[in-house]
Amino acid sequence: QNGVMSGLMQMLLLKVSAHITEQLGMAPGGEFREAFKEASKVPFCKFHLGDRPIPVTFKRAIAALSFWQKVKLAWGLCFLSDPISKDDVEKCKQKDLLEQMMAEMIGEFPDLHRTIVSERDIYLTYMLKQAAKQIELPRASENEPRQYIPAVVVGVVGMGHVPGIEKNWNSDLKIQEIMSVPPPSVSSKVFKFVVKATFLGLLGYGCYRVGHRTVQFALSMPATHLYLQRLTEVSQQ
Repeated sequence: QNGVMSGLMQMLLLKVSAHITEQLGMAPGGEFREAFKEASKVPFCKFHLGDRPIPVTFKRAIAALSFWQKVKLAWGLCFLSDPISKDDVEKCKQKDLLEQMMAEMIGEFPDLHRTIVSERDIYLTYMLKQAAKQIELPRASENEPRQYIPAVVVGVVGMGHVPGIEKNWNSDLKIQEIMSVPPPSVSSKVFKFVVKATFLGLLGYGCYRVGHRTVQFALSMPATHLYLQRLTEVSQQ
């Protein structure tokens, strides 16, 4: 539905999520599920999903990578088997270690970091600022002066996004550009064609092999030989 490369990337990230769940006994994103539970306990509380839609992020991330970067990333995700402990999670809560990990990611996949982290920092900041706008109180008449009260907002975000949100908070943000999906590159079109051609070729070859063996099996049966012999006799008469 969202394209071959985006679908494959989602499958690989689900594999990573399953690996983390298996190692820690808890699924990633638990803080967001907990926030939803807490919000449901607060009267008149509105719950907003403030992150950029996943299909947009995936497509922009894939478009930002070269063909070999895609292969390298997919290879790393396919063979992810490093053990993860709860102590490792606690270490990741330290800002300096988190910044070190982010720096390593920037060095290896700078364009991936831009689309998955930096652009989402902008989007998250924009959505938080929209939610934090003052609330206008209802007026009894048009002549009554407008009155506002501050909005009370609780934002739940990943630790890696906090520095970016702080950096972008006082900026004039526009999200139109980071919401657009670039057209597929030539390498993506070639890769998509190769995948389809390979799949159709294997499917056609499989059908040929199955059909060939089925015909050979049918011809080897005595009943088939008897039927063909009678058919030949009838045609000769």
